[in-house]
Amino acid sequence: MLNVTDLNVSYGAIHALKGISFSLEEGEIVALIGANGAGKSTTLNTISGILKPDFGTIELEGEDIAKISPAQIVQKGIVQVPEGRKIFARMTVYENLELGAYSLDDKEEIETHMDKVFKIFPRLEERQRQLGGTLSGGEQQMLAMGRGLMANPQILLLDEPSMGLAPILVKQIFEVIQDINEQGVSILLVEQNAHMALSIADRGYVLETGNVALSGDVEFLMENPLVKEAYLGG
Repeated sequence: MLNVTDLNVSYGAIHALKGISFSLEEGEIVALIGANGAGKSTTLNTISGILKPDFGTIELEGEDIAKISPAQIVQKGIVQVPEGRKIFARMTVYENLELGAYSLDDKEEIETHMDKVFKIFPRLEERQRQLGGTLSGGEQQMLAMGRGLMANPQILLLDEPSMGLAPILVKQIFEVIQDINEQGVSILLVEQNAHMALSIADRGYVLETGNVALSGDVEFLMENPLVKEAYLGG
């Protein structure tokens, strides 16, 4: 479904991604794990069109999308939920969700997606007239994910969804990620909480300083001594 091949990305003189390759098949959850600075967020930002690669290809169902605009990428079904939520604090929950559907023209379709988001996140329906900036951290993460779902994505790019959340909320967010996946959305998950990420993923890739250091199914990765020592607490 999504194939990334020999992706190279630079920030000025800094070579952030050094020829990484990976794939995401339809219906999968694939985890990208690694330390800060490994290139995880850069990878998502490049797939979503925010960054442009030096070279390499990003193919969605055989079409190279590496050089098209972020808006066109959303229209093709790839939506990113950014690190740190980045909701609109002075807009209501409902208005934030509406903005997620900016690429859609059909009002009935937008309302259908709104109903779907409210079924996944009942708390958002309760808070729909509340300003986004007044929500708790967990509620803001729900809002960021709900906003992403409003565009009806085929692929959801999730960047650090557990960041700053209490353990009980982390568990809840990861349960929701599984629910979204079971509804037919493929997910590329960037997450520093490697144990949680691998617990729900089908496969994973370990990034180290812009390279894919290791890849495989989750059973392989969770039993790998290097992964256990570096990312799973031994």
